[in-house]
Amino acid sequence: MPIKVMLDAVLKEKGLSLTELSDQVGLTLSNLSILKTGKAKAIRFSTLEALCRVLNCQPGDILYFSDE
Repeated sequence: MPIKVMLDAVLKEKGLSLTELSDQVGLTLSNLSILKTGKAKAIRFSTLEALCRVLNCQPGDILYFSDE
């Protein structure tokens, strides 16, 4: 899939664990894990907004397009 998820790198940069993010965003650990590993087929704008709000980042910090 040409959309890559960089959630792991952002979490590391912010010093947060996936469990902490799950608590703060209000998403299940399993759903965040699916997103983090790049196995998600879609993401809701409300989820992306919540992630960006908690992580204090932009959508482009979490997702990027790769044509490779």
